[in-house]
Amino acid sequence: MTAVTAKRFSIAEYHRLGELGFFAPDERVELIRGEIIIMAAKGTFHSVCNSVLFGELYALVGKRAIARGQEPIILSDDSEPEPDVVIARNRADRYLSSHPQPADILLVIEVSDSTLKYDRTTKLPLYAETGIPNYWIFNLLDNQLEMHSEPYQKQNGSYSYQLQRVVLPNQTVVIPGFPELSLDLSSVFPV
Repeated sequence: MTAVTAKRFSIAEYHRLGELGFFAPDERVELIRGEIIIMAAKGTFHSVCNSVLFGELYALVGKRAIARGQEPIILSDDSEPEPDVVIARNRADRYLSSHPQPADILLVIEVSDSTLKYDRTTKLPLYAETGIPNYWIFNLLDNQLEMHSEPYQKQNGSYSYQLQRVVLPNQTVVIPGFPELSLDLSSVFPV
């Protein structure tokens, strides 16, 4: 009797599928641990929060770093997610030669409503395992920011973050890597 296994894709195979037109032009997908994931449609609340958040961070970091919105990052040979926002270190080629990798990334942000469980249970351990130093979840269901830092491996072998902090929408947070830069959350969370 033969066991049934799912086909896992490498980033190279995933890109080749895209080149061959396997995905519809407007289909939003990402590669997570070798699986092609169809990304959830964004509602108005999510879109507004994400747009405002990206605009605020882009203005704050200016030329100190590169703010990327809904663009791929490379975590491993089989994971290329497209987080809502990434703050990456400046690089001379502005990431023309490759998408940011964990050593380049200061902060990954997901804006979550319908994807909250997925962002906590699938993406959080993936980001921690690959050494992403700071992961924020803008939790639109509970109207709060969940900040995760200091990735580590648990005794059972899984990954998480040692420090976890909840910040309310009327508070201000410091941007990782830039102690002089603060984000006023009241300007980001939709009312």
